[in-house]
Amino acid sequence: MSHLARTPAPPYYAVVFTSRRNTSDPEGYAAAAKILDELAVHQPGFLGIESVRAEDGLGITVSYWASLEAIDAWRNVAVHRQAQATGRTNWYDEFHLRVCHVERDRHYVRE
Repeated sequence: MSHLARTPAPPYYAVVFTSRRNTSDPEGYAAAAKILDELAVHQPGFLGIESVRAEDGLGITVSYWASLEAIDAWRNVAVHRQAQATGRTNWYDEFHLRVCHVERDRHYVRE
């Protein structure tokens, strides 16, 4: 079973969130992440998400969106705003967010 997002044919957008978590409040972080994942799925324009985190705290999450407007709407959801604020004060030592326009994609599955 693949854990890769099934995106439509381009164009669409990708939000790449690269972060380094600290050891503060892992239960609170996990609970917030679960809520945000469940909420994002129901956002208009949401196409999918892929996320990994290494044991040293380095993580990369890529979410896929139909439009810049959908990304902006997600950014402004109150629960997401609260998680952003808590992330800055509690969970992250560092992060970088990039918004990318996807013009091409390829997919391969070993048969």
